[in-house]
Amino acid sequence: MNKLTSIDYIVFIIYFIIIIVYGIYIFRRNKKKEADSKDYFLAEGSLTWWAIGASLIASNISAEQFIGMSGSGFSMGLAIASYEWLAAFTLIIVAVFFIPVYLKNKIYTMPQYLHKRYNEKVALIMSIFWLMLYIVVNLTSILYLGALAINGISGFNFTLCMGFLAIFAVMITLGGMKVIGFTDVIQVFFLIMGGLVTTYLAVTLVSGENSLSGFWLGLSSMKASAGDHFHMIFKKTDPHYIDLPGISVLIGGMLIVNLNYWGCNQYITQRALGADLKTARNGILFAAFLKLLMPVIVVLPGIAAYVLYQKGLFQQEMLQDGSLNPDRAYPTLLNLLPSGMKGLSFAALIAAIVASLAGKANSIATIFTLDIYKKYINKDSSEENLVRVGKLAVVVSVILAILIAPLLGIDKKGGFQYIQEYTGFVSPGIFAMFILGFFWKKTTPNAALFAIIAGFLFSVILKIAPLFIDLSFLYPIGFAVPNATGISEIPFIDRMAIVFLLCIFGMYFMSISENRKKETIKSLEIDPSMFKTSRAFALGSILILLIITLLYTVFW
Repeated sequence: MNKLTSIDYIVFIIYFIIIIVYGIYIFRRNKKKEADSKDYFLAEGSLTWWAIGASLIASNISAEQFIGMSGSGFSMGLAIASYEWLAAFTLIIVAVFFIPVYLKNKIYTMPQYLHKRYNEKVALIMSIFWLMLYIVVNLTSILYLGALAINGISGFNFTLCMGFLAIFAVMITLGGMKVIGFTDVIQVFFLIMGGLVTTYLAVTLVSGENSLSGFWLGLSSMKASAGDHFHMIFKKTDPHYIDLPGISVLIGGMLIVNLNYWGCNQYITQRALGADLKTARNGILFAAFLKLLMPVIVVLPGIAAYVLYQKGLFQQEMLQDGSLNPDRAYPTLLNLLPSGMKGLSFAALIAAIVASLAGKANSIATIFTLDIYKKYINKDSSEENLVRVGKLAVVVSVILAILIAPLLGIDKKGGFQYIQEYTGFVSPGIFAMFILGFFWKKTTPNAALFAIIAGFLFSVILKIAPLFIDLSFLYPIGFAVPNATGISEIPFIDRMAIVFLLCIFGMYFMSISENRKKETIKSLEIDPSMFKTSRAFALGSILILLIITLLYTVFW
């Protein structure tokens, strides 16, 4: 396979210099101010709506999207875009209902919310849990998959690729949230431009005509020759139903996946927590519009690769250890791009990986410094020392990720599936704890602890249940389907919905029981007027909902 040429390296070096120089400029522009932890971790009051929106997307899109979702596009088609298009809908919900609660109650970290709403025990348990999850699952998977992708495209040593990504991300992260937020704008520019170039050339390769008309001809050809790859909702008989179980994608567990990710996630909400409500909402709305575009960048190339593969191309390139590996679709397409264009797409991939690494590392540092170090290790720490500890936490977390990543076998599971599987065991309980804490004043701390522990146990039980119980009796209602080995299994999305409902019921009855004892329960400050939106935000939200409805109507 072709590697990068001199022109590609020049394009990439230009991108690298732009990011570093702009990052230094942002850092020095704000260096005159006295060190302040909130300013460092949250860029309090500094990020504009477009910087918040761009930073949300930059933190979200990484190697698992470029590599994993393109691979899913190759194997199952456009249906995997539900993760992206329903995320746009979810972002509107978060902007209207979640962000106002956080800002009204001056909440800057997710453990701080749990401490304010429940108690110190719940907050400490979740602080430690989130640190472990972010380092062992999120940071390691992005670093490992990113290095794997760069190694496949450039031919550089895998360890060197991992080291380069780590150093690049640390350089940006040490500048604080301002540097991350504003450099993310440039990262997203490269991400979108490079991604669109790859999509355009992949689709025109299908038609054999490198022009705008050739692009539309390529789309028509893809639809004609791979019609089964252009459906959003799978039927029970579809082999991919177990991954995306029909209508549950719209009204079931997929909403829990997205609401937990976008509304209860430190490295996502952190971008908006340092802004005023109007700016935060506009930034999130901007991110929602960008989300509608993401499947064009990360899914369509995978479908194009599938069509080309069916025509006899990439028969060797798509193989790994002698068998077909859909996750090789995107790297294979990149290696077909002409010089210069490949460099731009390579820069887009690097931008996505580095931006996500920087966002995760900054959130790890924020939680450790503000929720553990300041509260339990050095309560009288100065602001300057807190910033210093935060920077040290960034370096230590990245080093840990480098050491842990090769041990996890992420490439064997597939990056996107790896992250979904391991976060999915705890997401339902966490979301239940958050949502009842928001909107039901009677929710007790013990009920929150129940959701954390029981949510995980319920997930494990439902995961291993097929090994001991024949679940074929659930076939008629679609809550179980045979997997690749013929064993009846509950689809991942449905499993999350079931666990979420069990947690809600458990929390309700536990809270009702404890309320009879008339124990004091903390509550948040909530004013119904905070949920009102501006006319411009409402119109933008309606437009997004109309676009999503149209997409699902066309590709149902």
